[in-house]
Amino acid sequence: MVRFLLAILALTVAAVGSVLPAQQSTIAVAAAADLQAVMPQLIERFARDSGVQATASYGSSGNFFAQIQNGAPFDVFFSADVDYPKRLVASGHAEANSLYEYATGHLVVWTRADSGIDLRRGLAVVTDERVARVAIANPQYAPYGRAAVAALQHERLYEKVKGKLVLGENLSQTAQFAQTGNAQVGIISLSLALGPALKSGKYVEVPATFHPAIQQAAVVLSGSKSKTAARQLLDYLRRPQTAKLLQTFGFAPPSASR
Repeated sequence: MVRFLLAILALTVAAVGSVLPAQQSTIAVAAAADLQAVMPQLIERFARDSGVQATASYGSSGNFFAQIQNGAPFDVFFSADVDYPKRLVASGHAEANSLYEYATGHLVVWTRADSGIDLRRGLAVVTDERVARVAIANPQYAPYGRAAVAALQHERLYEKVKGKLVLGENLSQTAQFAQTGNAQVGIISLSLALGPALKSGKYVEVPATFHPAIQQAAVVLSGSKSKTAARQLLDYLRRPQTAKLLQTFGFAPPSASR
């Protein structure tokens, strides 16, 4: 009888254990603002497939770079510029063998659908008399801001429009300036233009030859206390279905512009 009761108890414990959720790791991700539309889907899929939860904070790559150097408690850094992760590796703030170039970004000129701005002129539309302000991300901190300046200089437009420029702290704020009409056009990432917040607007792509390639990379940070889970996320980036998701939001493979 005792053996029978013990057997029943063991089966009950096993059954309860089978329905309890497994303990999950949680990692903190510092993500460049151009990822704001795609990252929620990426980390949702990652959690579903791996059991690892991830929370993302969005901002300019340059600001995150400085924060990480000062000990900000992130596990993974998704940068819009491969140079920042490389510099973190060089300074010992990131794991050297974890650096992974995950995408190439694209630049677009975006405006509201009701702005009356004709985008058929491409980047040269910034000189239109109806365009009083042009929003770009602060080039001191944001790779897309530097690309925007380079594109304007390439087309000999920068000197003509520099008085019109309004600088967003990051790419999301830049897009918000254009979306709210505080700027008639914004030079932003294709990924944000394809996202739900801006999909009602219109855009034209800036040729990639107008500016240096926007090569984006991720890296596991040396201060992470969940490095195994952080590496799992970077491994997840290498999956074909993740690459396909990124392409849906306008990102190309890193080799596309090389």
